[in-house]
Amino acid sequence: MVETIILTVLIIAICLALLSVKVLFKKKGEFTSQHIHDSAAMRKLGIHCVIDQDREARQNADKAEEIKNKINN
Repeated sequence: MVETIILTVLIIAICLALLSVKVLFKKKGEFTSQHIHDSAAMRKLGIHCVIDQDREARQNADKAEEIKNKINN
């Protein structure tokens, strides 16, 4: 039981050390942003975050409602 806990703590410590290599050894090193809107590859593919997609859908719905009102009047 104790061996398992020690092994688990050791594995977690090694993982944290490997994850922080860029931050520790690179001048002005920092973790990169994980947000979709900060990824150039995602923007190139036209993939947006859910907040942007919701905003676009609401704008399109408003435009559709305006057109519908113009047609009915």
